[in-house]
Formats: sequence, structure tokens, C-alpha cells
Amino acid sequence: MAAQNPRDLHTPVLLERCIEVLAPALSAPDAVLVDATLGMGGHAEAFLNRFPELTLVGLDRDPEALAIAGERLAPFGGRVRLVHVVYDDIDDALAAEGFDEVNGVLFDLGVSSLQLDRVERGFSYSKDAPLDMRMDSTSALTAETILAEYSEEDLRRIFREWGEEKLASRYAKRIVEERMRHPLVSSGQLVDLITQATPVAVQRQGHPAKRVFQALRIEVNQELSVLETALPRAIDALAIGGRIAVMAYQSLEDRIVKRTLARLSTSSAPAGLPVELPEHRPELRLVTKGAERASEDEIAANPRATPVRLRVAERVRRRA
Repeated sequence: MAAQNPRDLHTPVLLERCIEVLAPALSAPDAVLVDATLGMGGHAEAFLNRFPELTLVGLDRDPEALAIAGERLAPFGGRVRLVHVVYDDIDDALAAEGFDEVNGVLFDLGVSSLQLDRVERGFSYSKDAPLDMRMDSTSALTAETILAEYSEEDLRRIFREWGEEKLASRYAKRIVEERMRHPLVSSGQLVDLITQATPVAVQRQGHPAKRVFQALRIEVNQELSVLETALPRAIDALAIGGRIAVMAYQSLEDRIVKRTLARLSTSSAPAGLPVELPEHRPELRLVTKGAERASEDEIAANPRATPVRLRVAERVRRRA
């Protein structure tokens, strides 16, 4: 069977808007853009086509995604550098590629279309599959391991914190009871257990497993702690005038992005100081006012754009 074209598998979210907001930073003839979440290369391909002198560094933890993107971006030759790495190692990846600073960084957070659409990866609660959920298939921790080995208290914590699940205690208790009888090895088993533990009135509000699956995925891939580390490192890599664009798809991610950009775009001068010293001036200037959302037309054409929130900032000062 012929391999499916990645352009048919994935429609990049907010593509034209991302190009528009990063364009002022990518006008230099030797500009470098980091696509920190390369995926299947949809955003990367568009940027390389739009900016003929651009060099792109593509990072991804998923070997399958890197392989697909590598084929897609092969026509661009030496303008593309691909690195198998989790994006919180962006500083080491850039150093290894010989870059002291870059002109742009793009983050397209969350689970990719490739991961969602590969049933065997176990990310979806709508199809029965092994409880895997690893973005990097070479890493050790899986959702099955978490469900088998985490204590009831730890399961309750991740469901509450990473899934914002109100029934976290109920679900954690039922999972611990069930695994004493039968190991939980498939997403179908977990969905059935959660559904049975969910009051009918709550089931009417949406799929009962959605938040639990989100929590497990975040825990398996340490997504929030990785993001907390990655954002400051990405901003440190920006040249003056360089821009960072981040697309988040759930509130926990967006909260981290909003907090980080707000902190670095605000003066650190003590209240009442008559003159703002240079070292207290903001490092960033916010390009977007709040978070931008996809248009109704884009959502109609690509439903996965529905929850996206885009935030963009420009580097205006380098830390002393």
C-alpha cells in the first residue's frame, strides 16, 4: 500500500496568521526559524516556501513524525535541520546545530494529527487500542504503566490537576479496584470503566473519558513541565527583534504561555521607582492582544482548530 501523503493527513492550524506574525522577524537573508513541534512539517513547508532564504530547525520527539517530515522537506536540502529531541532541549539542539540565536520560534502544542489518527498509539478514547499515549515511542512510560502502578492518590492527583476532572476521586478508586481483578491494557477497557462510573447526567455533558485521557497523555509525556522549561529557553534563543508564536489547545497550556509572556513583557522595576533602569525594562513586547482564535471559516474547514489560542511576542531586550 502506498504511503499516504502527509498533506492529506494534516491541515496546519492558523497557517497564514502564523506566517503573518512571524514575517517581520524572518526578513533577514540569513534568518533562522525553529519549528519546535515539527509534526508532519505542514507549517515548516509553508515557511520554507514563503521565505526562500530561510533556514529551518525542526524539533520533534516523535521519530515517526520526523521521518514523514524529513521526506516532505527533502526538496529544501540544507535549509532544513531536523533534530529528534523534546523541545525543552531547544538550547542544546541549537548549540549542536551551530546557532547562537534565531529569528523565530513556533510552537504548535498538544497531540498531533499523526498521533491522533494512528489508532495503535492509543491517544483517542473513541477507538480501542493499547494504552500507550507516548509521543516518543522510544520513551519508557506508557498510560498502561501509570494505570497499573500509580497509587490511588497519584491517579486522583493527575486526573484533577492535568484533566481538571471533578470526578477524579471516583475514577481513581474504580481503576485501583479494577486492576486488582484484571489489568487495564486497552483504551476500550478504560472507557468502559469510566463510563460505568459516571452518573448519567454527567455523561450528557460530553464524553466522560475525555479529561482522563488528557490527564494520562500529559503525565506520560510530561507536557506541562516540559513547556514550563521550554518557553524561557526558546525566548533566550531569540535575537533582538526575533518573535515567538505559540498555539495552545487547552487551558493548562495556555495558562503557562500567558503567564510566561506576561512576566517577560512587564517591567520588573520596584513600585515607586522614579526612573526605570535598563535592567528592569521588559524583555518582550506582546504582538497579539490576548489570545487569538481561529475564524469560523477555518473551524468549519478544519475542526481541530476550534480550541486553538495563539499568542505572539517579540524580543526587545536581551537580559544582562
